[in-house]
Amino acid sequence: MFIETRGNDGVKPQEVTFSEAILSPSASFGGLYVPKELPKLEENFIQNHIDKSYKQLAYDILKAFEIDIEEEEINKALALYDNFDDPSNPCPVVKVKDDLFVHEQYHGPTRAFKDMALQPFGSILSSIAKNRNEKYLILAATSGDTGPAALNTFKNKDNIQVACLYPDGGTSDVQRLQMVCEDGDNLKVLGIHGNFDDAQTALKNLLASKTFKEELENDGIKLSAANSVNFGRIIFQIIYHFWSYIQLLKQDEISFGEKIYLVVPSGNFGNVLGAFYAQEMGVPIEKLLVASNENNILTEWINTGIYDIRDKELKLTKSPAMDILKSSNIERVIYSLYGAKRTKEFFDDLNEKKIFKMTQEETKLLQNYFHAVNSDDSYGAKKIKEFLKEDYLMDPHTATCLKAYETLKEKPLKTVIYSTAEWTKFSPTVLQALHEDTKTYPDKEALDIISKEYNAVQPESIKKLFTAKINHDTVISKEKIEEEIIKFIKD
Repeated sequence: MFIETRGNDGVKPQEVTFSEAILSPSASFGGLYVPKELPKLEENFIQNHIDKSYKQLAYDILKAFEIDIEEEEINKALALYDNFDDPSNPCPVVKVKDDLFVHEQYHGPTRAFKDMALQPFGSILSSIAKNRNEKYLILAATSGDTGPAALNTFKNKDNIQVACLYPDGGTSDVQRLQMVCEDGDNLKVLGIHGNFDDAQTALKNLLASKTFKEELENDGIKLSAANSVNFGRIIFQIIYHFWSYIQLLKQDEISFGEKIYLVVPSGNFGNVLGAFYAQEMGVPIEKLLVASNENNILTEWINTGIYDIRDKELKLTKSPAMDILKSSNIERVIYSLYGAKRTKEFFDDLNEKKIFKMTQEETKLLQNYFHAVNSDDSYGAKKIKEFLKEDYLMDPHTATCLKAYETLKEKPLKTVIYSTAEWTKFSPTVLQALHEDTKTYPDKEALDIISKEYNAVQPESIKKLFTAKINHDTVISKEKIEEEIIKFIKD
């Protein structure tokens, strides 16, 4: 069963099932849903999966959560991993140095880690809606990768409409094209004048808005979300952290019980939250190392216990998926460590005063699990160039992880960094780093130069974008979002 991070308001049920939590992800007082307790896995769970497939691992973890989803629907959802580059290993863990491994999470249809969760999640959500004979509007706010992955997974699905918000000018060209060229009749893509935090705030406000929900209900439509506020996303993000450990065992790089470091580039904290849950469920992790860019709100919070956005201006960086100041999933960690009462106090403070402060003891407890560091664009560029000498081509988000690898490790343990996007999603930035210049390259030119000069492969799905028809060209102010979405569902 699932309960609420900020406690119960007396109106919503005290506990809900998995399907209820993912269909209606907005909890009391603006909070989120979390498992009442994490599953207790048998002692030899990890060893038992060394020779099992990713799909089998995913199935067994989902079953351990006792989710109320039919077995047939779970298998149908997990079968979508067969559409990844290598069905037997949808997210390979690749060795790049003696103690450093890259977990490549970008081998799905939109070339970013969001496919790992959104492909199966979309299948399950639409199956539930169809089985209940209910219609849903799915809201998605994106800093660049959630949008394409959500649109891809929900495209032309029965009983589902999707409204996707992205910051105009705040994504790469490839990310934008992946969204605006989608042609499903059930999709609406809206560029907004603003940043990702504006898009995410609008999404949360709509999820919590009584009048918006009533307007939808008049048309027989219910409301859900594809962002990581939805636990349906998070449950699939737990699985691949088990896979990291299992792959190192399989490659004879560690022996069972040996701890490892995981380094996660983080904006909305969903990916590293999945690692936190995996650790709580038994993966031997020494510490979770959080990598940020110049929007270093997470680094400040983990290092000081203070989350302060009062004078913060969101900076647009070369790692735009991490350009976030209001990080949703820290709430689930805070709930796990300090309980509902304290969580509500923190987030009431953040909403009212734009700051919350933890006690020294609370900060120390947080630091038992997490260390954090941030880097800037010039550091990322240097690392992209440097790692090409290791025959490894990485995107700017992956590059931020190397600062944590270099500066935060306290023990000589094996380290896995998470590569959340393929280089093709950010080719102008990658090419600037490789050429050590500041020239502005159009995406197509950068893709072609990198392919030619560095023998890098472009997937067909990326090549096709540049001749695809643009189906969504609406860009609006934040104030017009609700109006545009209502117009879309009534068309």
